Amino acid sequence: MQFSLPSINLKKILRKTVSIFFNTLSAVMILGGSLGLFLSYINPIPWVAGYFPLEFGALYITGEQAFQEVRAWQNTPVLSAIVSGVTIFLALMLHVNNFKNWWRAIKASPRAIANSPMAMYRKLKAGRDWLLAKIDYLNSESAKWRRTFQVMKSPYSFLRMMGFSPQMALGLIAVGGTAGTGVVVNETILAERSFANGDAGIYAAPHNTPDPTLEATMKWREDNEDDNTLRIVLGTTPVREIKIENVSVGTVYTNSALPTGKTDVMLIEGTDVDGGTATRLEIGELIFEKNRCKKLEFDDIKAHTINVIGNASDGQSINTSPGTARMRGIGGGHHQAEAMITSGGLYDRIWIDAPTSAVNGKIGKLHLSNIYTKGGPCILRQMDIGTLTIQLNETGAGDGFATKDFEIKAGVTGANWNVTDNVEVSISEPTTTTP
Repeated sequence: MQFSLPSINLKKILRKTVSIFFNTLSAVMILGGSLGLFLSYINPIPWVAGYFPLEFGALYITGEQAFQEVRAWQNTPVLSAIVSGVTIFLALMLHVNNFKNWWRAIKASPRAIANSPMAMYRKLKAGRDWLLAKIDYLNSESAKWRRTFQVMKSPYSFLRMMGFSPQMALGLIAVGGTAGTGVVVNETILAERSFANGDAGIYAAPHNTPDPTLEATMKWREDNEDDNTLRIVLGTTPVREIKIENVSVGTVYTNSALPTGKTDVMLIEGTDVDGGTATRLEIGELIFEKNRCKKLEFDDIKAHTINVIGNASDGQSINTSPGTARMRGIGGGHHQAEAMITSGGLYDRIWIDAPTSAVNGKIGKLHLSNIYTKGGPCILRQMDIGTLTIQLNETGAGDGFATKDFEIKAGVTGANWNVTDNVEVSISEPTTTTP
């Protein structure tokens, strides 16, 4: 019996190997050149900061290092674009087999360039018409789905209107949907919780969605599953503006209660950090206006200008202690956070603080307006402020003028004071109502 060995075509194998090598090299060069062009004008590191630091064996890359490397690349955008373009061009040249035809195409290009405006216009017109047709279709579908969801989410909206917390409303809907074998669509499920939508949670400024890491580490809801607190945790990033308005807090609405172990309905403060360095809130302008509190207390505040105007309270004590605080504005350049604004909502408690040791919270403008509270005091303390305005608030627990329900303590100092038209009148806490 004879055995024949398979023939091996070394030339064919070599050709395939070379082809694979050049194809891989070309793909890598095109990818690298395209990435270089992208990074020449756009720095994506802030969008992907959550994935840093990166570790590849002994190589350790932080988000800041990556950001600075991209910034260095962007410092010479023309050179970066040229290098990237040349890289892509060389990658394409690796696949040119017939230079004669290639040169013929180059010589014909002037005529093609001359005709390109009309050709480009025709292509743009066709693309425009296609895009507008799709937009019209999507707009019509969006309107239909919007009406559908409005109908389907009505049980949740009705329960919120009746005064139930988001958690209780969600639980009742779940029970009702199970018992009735129906499908209930909930706007809290369809869209994640957000500050702008008036949802409770722990927000790491400036993010508009609750921070799951903070909610886990700070044991939010662990001790009290029905905790409906709105909390903003300030860190190293300055926030241009925080505005909270037209909300009800505490026991002022039905089926609400203060979280376990808490006695205040509103707390705006720096923080006495256990085993660390105490922090303060640095605020350019703080406006506290048209709010209703059982007791309103300001303490440990240094401000340049303090305006106390038109407040009514069931007993008041306003200490106009002199101070030397400077005028103050909060900036942060490119990395300063934009505004966090919410209007309307029901909360058990509002809490803004800076809990990280030695890291002061910084806010350009803090605006608290038309916050209707019951069940505990409103406390603001441990702040350095440019301009503090306290105006048109109503404060009282119905305990007589001898008890000072509105109190600006001696720890509040101002370089300039404007105190006018503040009166003492009999004011009690509002009744608990069903919205």
